[in-house]
This record gives sequence, C-alpha cells and structure tokens, in this order.
Amino acid sequence: MKTLVIVSHPDISDSSSQKYLKDSFPQSGALTYHHLETIYPDGKIDTKQEQRLLKEHDRIILQFPFYWYSSPAMLKQWLDDVLTEGFAYGPRGTALKGKELGLVLIIGTAEKEYQVGGREGFTISALTTPYQAMAKKLQMTFLKPFLIYQFQYMNEQEKMRLLIGYQQYLSIHDFDSLHAKERWYLEQLSQLNETYLPKNSGFILEQIEEFITDTRMELDEIKMYLDGIS
Repeated sequence: MKTLVIVSHPDISDSSSQKYLKDSFPQSGALTYHHLETIYPDGKIDTKQEQRLLKEHDRIILQFPFYWYSSPAMLKQWLDDVLTEGFAYGPRGTALKGKELGLVLIIGTAEKEYQVGGREGFTISALTTPYQAMAKKLQMTFLKPFLIYQFQYMNEQEKMRLLIGYQQYLSIHDFDSLHAKERWYLEQLSQLNETYLPKNSGFILEQIEEFITDTRMELDEIKMYLDGIS
C-alpha cells in the first residue's frame, strides 16, 4: 500500500505540531510527504502532476489545522483544481475509485468541547461531513479521522503515543485493528538496530516480542471458544 500525505499549512515553520509530525515521518518508499504551500508558493497548482500523484497512491491523507471547521485556503484550492470532472467524478471520472481518504486534523480546542453541550456544539464527525460526502462522490473509502487535540499541551509520553498512532494511521492497511497493530509492533521490533540501544536491550526486546505473540495466541483461543459456543 502506498500513502500520499497532502499537507496544507500557510506557515508550517511556525507550527510545532506540523514540525513534530514531519520530523517523525516514516522513511519509506511507500509514503510520500507533500506540503502544498512549499511546492506551490505562487498558488499555481500543477493539476496534471497532482492527478498523477493521486493515481500512484492507494491511501490519500489530507493533513491540516482545523481552521474555522474547515481547511486552509490552499487545500480548498487544491480540491477545486485537482478533483475535476472526468478524472475524479462523472461518467468517466473513476481515477480514485476504491482508494482510501483519511484526515489528520490538528485541533486547538479540547476534545470535550466537540459534542452536544460543549462549546463547539457539534462532533468532529458532523463537522467533517463534507469530506465524507466527497469520498462518497469519488467512490473512495472514508477512513476514521486521526485527531490531534491541543498538541501544545501534550507531555512527552502523550506525544510518543501520538507518534505511534500517526505512523500506524499512515502505514497499516487496517489501522484500527488490534491484530494489525500487533503485526506492526513486531515488524518495528525486528528492524531495531541494537547497536544504538542500551546494554542488554536485546533480551528486553525478545521479552516484548514474546509477550505480544503469547497474548495474540491467547486472544485467538478465546475467540475460537466464543465462536464455538455462539
């Protein structure tokens, strides 16, 4: 699976959250980081090139700060210029059919405010309805959004959990599945270079891998038992 992360931020150098995400972006040929304002400082979007990029990837992620319940102006322009009739929709517009569309939203307000009775009064699901409708029109699969609330108040442990979740969102096919996450952790462990780790880390890594594997076996046995009595 190849993932294209389309980032829109008018002043990305001053954004601590965007800088953190970019610095932690997995180095993989299957992942492409694409910041629109850097590529098109004059605002003139190369529609054909952008459409070629979309065709080359399977999962399309729109990553942006949630400004006034919407995206920065450049991303809106990108949507208007690139998702044209005959390419993305219409009788012959099937280029994105079957692909996945996801959102990574950086939100300055606390999570508790995005609900009925909260200060914002609406859920994120309700506020992202236009993107859900767009995915439906383009015959894409809309993914559960990856939401980052109040990054500036996160501690290091929270940021590390965010980093792991972000990398899984970009690279795991079924990113919300426990089984898929287990496989991802095992793959990451296998790729660690023990040369740069503290002494005796190898033993600890083996214990972690064994724990994950044993837990999976126990869960599979429980599932088999439940399937048998259902």
